[in-house]
Amino acid sequence: MTLISALIVLGVLALIFGSILGYAAIKYKVDADPLVDQIDEILPQTQCGQCGYPGCKPYAQAIADGDDINKCPPGGDNTIHKIADLTGREYTPLAGTESDDVAEEVKKVAYIREDECIGCTKCIQACPVDAIVGASKAMHTVITDECTGCDLCVDPCPVDCIDMLPLAQTTQSWKWQLDAIPVKQVH
Repeated sequence: MTLISALIVLGVLALIFGSILGYAAIKYKVDADPLVDQIDEILPQTQCGQCGYPGCKPYAQAIADGDDINKCPPGGDNTIHKIADLTGREYTPLAGTESDDVAEEVKKVAYIREDECIGCTKCIQACPVDAIVGASKAMHTVITDECTGCDLCVDPCPVDCIDMLPLAQTTQSWKWQLDAIPVKQVH
């Protein structure tokens, strides 16, 4: 008889605690802001910290709370335009660049001096977008089309063989700046 009463008491306690936990889950539910999630999806997810926040999600929260939308260098102008459209704010050029009289800041990418690389893989581990290829104790190189210029691979390198260099301008990367050309109006 004691075994049956023990099981009944245990079942009643489980029912009581389950009810309390269920009530607490409903009462104290935290709803996430859908705008923050939408902004976070637009950001490049490099978690580089160049915006002044520890990652893309905190920066998305800051944008939703009213911070500037132009602090993400890896995302570039495309990301700023998308966030401006989503939030209904006015587009502003990337922070740190002057928009009217000076040409846009040149994008920089990582370059590994391969003859000095010891193959430690620390840069590969630090790269948030997998733009560095190589193997342990072998030479590493950067895929420039994938590099966002976040600069996170430079500090971990024990032999200091990584430089941030301006991306070479080619016919594929060159952009015509229409607003930089004065237009004569004909009457």
